[in-house]
Amino acid sequence: MNDNQIRVCALIVAAGRGHRVGGETPKQYLDLAGQKILRRTLEPFLKAAFVKDIQCVIHGDDEEFYAQACEGLTLLPAVHGGQTRQQSVLKGLEALAPHDPDLVLIHDAARPFLSQDQLWDVTKACEKFGAVIPALPLTDTIKQMEGQNVCTTLDRNILIRAQTPQAFRFKAIYMAHRRQEGHALTDDAAVAEACGLKVKTIAGQEDNFKITTAQDLTKAEYMIKQKRTDYRTGYGYDVHAFEEGRQVILGGIKIAHDKKLKGHSDADVALHALTDALLGAIAEGDIGTHFPPSDDQWENAASDIFLRHALKLLQDKDGIISNIDLTIICEAPKIGPHRDKIRQNISEILGLETDRISIKATTTEKLGFTGRGEGMAAEALVSVRLPE
Repeated sequence: MNDNQIRVCALIVAAGRGHRVGGETPKQYLDLAGQKILRRTLEPFLKAAFVKDIQCVIHGDDEEFYAQACEGLTLLPAVHGGQTRQQSVLKGLEALAPHDPDLVLIHDAARPFLSQDQLWDVTKACEKFGAVIPALPLTDTIKQMEGQNVCTTLDRNILIRAQTPQAFRFKAIYMAHRRQEGHALTDDAAVAEACGLKVKTIAGQEDNFKITTAQDLTKAEYMIKQKRTDYRTGYGYDVHAFEEGRQVILGGIKIAHDKKLKGHSDADVALHALTDALLGAIAEGDIGTHFPPSDDQWENAASDIFLRHALKLLQDKDGIISNIDLTIICEAPKIGPHRDKIRQNISEILGLETDRISIKATTTEKLGFTGRGEGMAAEALVSVRLPE
């Protein structure tokens, strides 16, 4: 395929409600191992250099969901869909028409496991044949029912399971959708068939399934976790001196004390050590690299901002935190009474279960600067899992 001659665009259909998976949030905006399903669905198209434009079709009520899921991504402005999938696709095609694509790849928003190989294969086949869908054979015996009774057994050898992306010459599928407007057809291949277009098939992939039920979501979570086999550990250490004050902030929790910690930000020694450990685990420098103390905008800033930033960098690499071991070193104040609150607050910041967060406290037996009550220190170890 010559990128200079063939213009390929993608159309992602994300206007459905998808409540069969459970809950009130449309399934395409649910969290899937640290990222929204829609964002994962978009990734293969964003990585494919031959895909020039990506058009999403969304429900009119989902603007905020969409903005959060797609923050920072280079996409065409989303358009609102219709009452049916077919109406939504037509609106998407209308939005793409000014970009004059040669081929369009129409994909379900809740299929987050499309491989680069599958994307390339369906595009190449479409260039040759004009209308192509990935498909899988049936393995179970298929029965036709009348009420609760089996009336016949169908020949599974002539049946397939259709997947997406379904690829077409743009003008042909656009005109087909216009001609079939108002009909209740369930996929774009059916629209093409109704207009006499011949649709070819290529081999689909089992992993490219559509998340429809809660079981599908569980399966998807498991698949992603199984791919995270790159285990890494980061170490963080931070120190802050005391100065006159009335409280210290540790792990985002305010603790009454006759002194406070001195620093450019809120001087949260615990979250600073934890941030450095997380950055170290993913080889992204240290807290000063991202938030230099010479920058006035971070004066008195809450340190959870730094930790959330490190977490986002990890999530951008599709990684997760496995566990945290944080040690706070001081003579006073006593950490024990506040341990659970610190643990819970870190859990909420990182979206991590409390049983993966260890908070410990120790003294230096009156030795050194912490022993003399001149300041506090913290050490953190963070283990993460990344895809190979």
